[in-house]
This record gives sequence, structure tokens and C-alpha cells, in this order.
Amino acid sequence: MPPDEGGGFCRDRRNFNIMIVAGEASGDLHGAYLMRAMKERQDVPLSFYGIGGDKMAKEGMQLMADAADMAVMGLTEVISRLWFIRKIMKRLKRSLENERPDLVILIDYPGFNLALAKEAQKKGIAVLYYISPKVWAWRSGRIKTIKQVVNHIALIFPFEEELYRKAGVKGTFVGHPLLDEIQIRDTPEEIKKEMNLSGAEQIVALLPGSRKSEIQKLLPEMIKAAEILHAHFPGMRFTLPVAHTLSVSAIQDSVASSAVPVQVVAGKTYEILSVADAVIVASGTAALETALFAKPMVIVYKTSSFTYFLGKRLVKTKHIGLPNILAQKTIVPELIQKDFSGERIAYEVTQILKNQIVRDKMIQELTAIKKSLGEPGAARRTAALAWQMLQQDK
Repeated sequence: MPPDEGGGFCRDRRNFNIMIVAGEASGDLHGAYLMRAMKERQDVPLSFYGIGGDKMAKEGMQLMADAADMAVMGLTEVISRLWFIRKIMKRLKRSLENERPDLVILIDYPGFNLALAKEAQKKGIAVLYYISPKVWAWRSGRIKTIKQVVNHIALIFPFEEELYRKAGVKGTFVGHPLLDEIQIRDTPEEIKKEMNLSGAEQIVALLPGSRKSEIQKLLPEMIKAAEILHAHFPGMRFTLPVAHTLSVSAIQDSVASSAVPVQVVAGKTYEILSVADAVIVASGTAALETALFAKPMVIVYKTSSFTYFLGKRLVKTKHIGLPNILAQKTIVPELIQKDFSGERIAYEVTQILKNQIVRDKMIQELTAIKKSLGEPGAARRTAALAWQMLQQDK
């Protein structure tokens, strides 16, 4: 489906033409798996275009914008990118009119995607939402909008199904996509050898996030925590897997002045999590990934004071980290805003490593969370929903 002279995309009428919008790194990954699952059916050709990243592009996506350029953290950061985001929204809206895709699939990124869903509904184009807005945590009023502008929603947490059913929204629990993505072939011993970690007494993973703004706010205090920990545990090793949306060299420059060596690795997040003794992780998808490995962790986060001020008044949940939200209690420590410091991080990691009772209980609770998320196959089940909607539209 090559671009036309006007900057849009020429539609091949023999194909199903599908717009997908994923505005962040995790959405790019989930979108790629979904595209691959949809293409397993060979009898009808498919064309994909919209917003994604490298992984969706490799699956054949024609990108109108890169997800990495759309990812922002907090309200003040959105304002600085508002002109660009509005420009992309206008392009997508024109595409709904000119290319008229057979189906729009929206992945997370609710502020942007719900506005686009409204436009698609105006034009009679069916919308499938994959990875729903977290209305159970904040902005519960969005569920009314979802009912009006989304035809079907693929849900990734089991408790969401009843919530949306009561609101009159058609939804199906498909399981969590991370259960498909976590696949480690090598043994821990092989991974440690490959990454030169065999001699480490303890391994602490640093996961500061996938956005540049997160790195700027979170990484310096993570490094400070590493320096404190290393003074007490000289045999401890620190490793930082870099998200594919970020520059490895830029992260290496950020840790170069550290008093303790930090091993910076491109990707390999799951391999590192599989051998880590403790994890310092930014709140978000990475915290849930850490939970799926049942690895003891400290969840951290810091945003602008203005964003935090508003968030405290909008968020309904007691916790910010997904492991604690899913457990409906505090099972791992959260250090947010004023509580976020290198000293506090180092203290919490020390408690995890030195107190076996605390460590074992945390592992037990995290293992229970993984069991609650169902079986692998979320992308395949969501692909089946998409095919049903395409056939109904015909």
C-alpha cells in the first residue's frame, strides 16, 4: 500500500485495509504480535498503516508517524509536544476520510486514541480497542465515551470484563500480551556467562523506562542508589537494559560518570530480569514484566509537580504500580515523587536482599499475580476478534 502523491496511502480494493495506532514502545510490541497473528490467516490479503514503531514496521506496517515521537510523560510534557501530536491527528483524520480503512485498531494511548475513535465512528468505521484505558484507576468517565465510540474492546485484565459489561460495553478478556512475549531460551547460567555476570554475588537490574523524559528524571537517582548499594555489597553488579526507543550511547554517556560500573545493554530486558536478584523499575509496563518473572522489586516514579498535583486528584487507586494494583495491596515498595531518592531506593533494595522472609513473601505474591492473568495467546485471541469484525463489516 504505497503512499499516494498527497501523502496518504493508496488503497488496494482487494485487501482489507487496517489502521492501527500505537503511541508508545509497549504498544509497538503488542501491535507487532497482533499483526503477525492476523497474517496467519492466508486467504485474505491485509494492509496495515498508522502509528507504530520498528517492530510494527518489520511486520509490514506503513508508518505515518513513529510511536517513539508520540510518547510523552505527564501533562506538562504533552503541552510541549502538542503541535506535533495535533499534526498527526489531522493526518489520521484525513486518512479516515480518504482511505476509509475497513477497521481501526487502537492500542492503549487513550487520550489520543479515544479522540480518533470518535472520528472513526462518525464515518461509520468499526473500532477495536486493544489494551483498554485504565478507567478503574482514573478518569472513570471515559467508560461512557468508550461505549459511544468503540465497537469492541479486547481486555487484558480479568476484572475488567465485568466492569465494562456493567457499563454496556462489548468486551472480551483475551489475556495479557506479555504472557506471549516473555520467552527465554537460555538457562540463567548461560545468560550470566554471555553477559559476563557469572562472578556477581548479586545482580540488580535498573529499568528507568522507555521515554527520554523518564531517563532524565529517574536514572540519576537510580545511579545514586547503585553507588550506595555497591559500598555495602562490593560484589554486587548493576545492569541496565535499554529500550529499543532509546539510544544506547546516550544511556552510556549518562552513566559514565558513575562511581560504580553499570553495564548498559541494548535490549535483553527479559534475559536480565531472569537472572536479577532485585530490580529497580519505573512504574508502568516494565513493573508488570518484572512481576511476571516473580522478581523482587522497588517501583519508582517522578513527574512534574503540576502533573503530580493533578494526578493525585484524578487517580482513584491507592497504588501506582501495576503489581500492587492487581494484588489490591502493597506487595512491593513504591517510591513516588518526594519519596523517590537514591537513599530510599538503596534502603528498600537492601531489605529485599537481606531479609529472606520479606523476599520469599514478595516472590509468592508476584507468582500469584502471574497466575491471575490467564494463559498465553492474547494476540491470537485479539486477532480473532478483529477478523470477526472485518467479516461482519463485509
